[in-house]
Amino acid sequence: MSRKAFSARDRFSVFVTPTTRETSFIEKMKKTGKNIIVFYGSQTGTAEEFANRLSKDAQRYGMKGMVADPEEYSMGELSRLSEITNSLAIFCMATYGEGDPTDNAQDFYDWLQENDDEDLSGLNYTVFGLGNKTYEHYNAMGKYVDKRLEQLGATRIFDLGMGDDDGNLEEDFVSWREQFWPAVCQHFGVEASGDESSIRQYELKEHTDINMNKVYTGEIGRLKSFEVQKPPFDSKNPFLALVTVNRKLNKAGDRHLMHLELDITGSKIRYESGDHVAVFPTNDSALVNKLGQILGVDLDVVISLNNLDEESNKKHPFPCPTTYRTALTHYLDITHPPRTNVLYELAQYASDPKDQENMRKMASSSPEGKALYQSWVLDASRNILAILEDMPSLRPPVDHLCELLPRLQARYYSIASSSKVHPNSIHICAVVVEYETKTGRTNKGVATNWLKNKLVTDNGHKSTVPMYIRKSQFRLPFKSTNPVIMVGPGTGIAPFMGFIQERGWLKQQGKEVGETVLYFGCRHKNEDYIYQEELEGSEKNGVLTKLNVAFSRDQDHKVYVQHLLTKNKEHVWKLIHTDNAHIYICGDARNMAKDVQTAFYEIAEQVGVMTRTQAVDYVKKLMTKGRYSQDVWS
Repeated sequence: MSRKAFSARDRFSVFVTPTTRETSFIEKMKKTGKNIIVFYGSQTGTAEEFANRLSKDAQRYGMKGMVADPEEYSMGELSRLSEITNSLAIFCMATYGEGDPTDNAQDFYDWLQENDDEDLSGLNYTVFGLGNKTYEHYNAMGKYVDKRLEQLGATRIFDLGMGDDDGNLEEDFVSWREQFWPAVCQHFGVEASGDESSIRQYELKEHTDINMNKVYTGEIGRLKSFEVQKPPFDSKNPFLALVTVNRKLNKAGDRHLMHLELDITGSKIRYESGDHVAVFPTNDSALVNKLGQILGVDLDVVISLNNLDEESNKKHPFPCPTTYRTALTHYLDITHPPRTNVLYELAQYASDPKDQENMRKMASSSPEGKALYQSWVLDASRNILAILEDMPSLRPPVDHLCELLPRLQARYYSIASSSKVHPNSIHICAVVVEYETKTGRTNKGVATNWLKNKLVTDNGHKSTVPMYIRKSQFRLPFKSTNPVIMVGPGTGIAPFMGFIQERGWLKQQGKEVGETVLYFGCRHKNEDYIYQEELEGSEKNGVLTKLNVAFSRDQDHKVYVQHLLTKNKEHVWKLIHTDNAHIYICGDARNMAKDVQTAFYEIAEQVGVMTRTQAVDYVKKLMTKGRYSQDVWS
């Protein structure tokens, strides 16, 4: 099954006749006098955020921009963009997972692949890619769109930009954008207006006598969708799942690893082992209250932020009307360090000229500005509250702050159960994020702390979690006789709990099941060996043919999963080379996934008698055939 069983557009057309929605971006641009269109492929909202910034920039150059979701428009119209003078298409494309397009760019990607005879010779374009260097297919989507548009005859007016989320994505974007606009000016013979002042995108409306039934209280899409739940459930319409289990997994140590079970009875939600569950967390009320206090606002005022561009598809930055409290709790990201554009636009509200200057400097591409942003904001992990606390002269109006902060995003967890065994229950395994910053503050991960506090019953109320399923390519082999090698230290074990349950179920059905081998790693046997009873039980009853556990800190030298793989190299090689085994890696991308991949290269060299080049090629072929899959995060 594809990652998207059906697209948002398919779902939309079930309820609405296509004529009610304008799918022609060309007609829209002509009608509204726009000449720059910025498309985004976004999974977590960052590419969409960058697209908005570029569209807003256009005004400074006497041009008019609009932002567009490629899923909402007919992309075959790109060839008509030349009908608009001085027109330009910008693509902000994020890469998702193993080099895939984001869900909303899947149809566009398919269109690019399928239409060899398309003539885009009148199209001016540029691409900015968002990726992460720790992943195998770094910025694959940005590179593909850039190359493919050129192949179809379009004119690249500025080089492909590549942002690396493992480094400093914001800095990559700012540096690229700084060079991009002068290139646009040169190409079209236009000049910057010199107007560097901030341009508001939304205007504030306070509602004094509104019917409270018309006010959003945290719903993602449809008003009252949390009160009256209607399938199908998805990212715009999450299901409120009851929490039936919430227990601590580790026996000791200073971390909190947890296991939660969500009840999906009656929801018609289906999932497969290896899929992800997306949950919509809320911000800590203590942080929200502090923001209200420091800005001196009544958080319970009902407001709407209305787009000043009446033709825009995006009427509001988040569901409106709502209260400031709801917006700051459910809709806005108040815990991540703010991006430079937020600092730039808020600078005007600092009464101390020095503060103003520093904020504008941090948003510039000058080396000292970048260094200041890196040290004062990123390295110190200062969120918006910490910035306001440490800069007493900065007191922006709360509505402008709400306009600028990015949307709070869903968080994704690998499902730790099999639907064959638990059709009405989804299991999550996660570690609670909490750390001290350089300024001595305690920062807490939004979603994991929110989940930790989702007690099964809280003051007589049952706890619920808004969720939906995101399909994955991380799948058990089609043939149950294929052996599987699973490598997942820490909470990377999550999808393998589902795999093990499923292989056990297949055995019960009388199916012949290949070897099932797990490599799990944790720090100490008697502290964080999570799921120990279940894993040892599975080995006893023969579902797990081999359970290999690396306890990294129980002896003088560190022992990790890759060391155990190398130790068992003959058996590992036989499984891969002779028995057609499928390999699965889950967990940390930056170190573990790389080290494990290197271990497989070494096994191919030593046991398979290959050169390093041949070994690398061998593993790459396994990836291409879908026999080496990764579900990693950084």
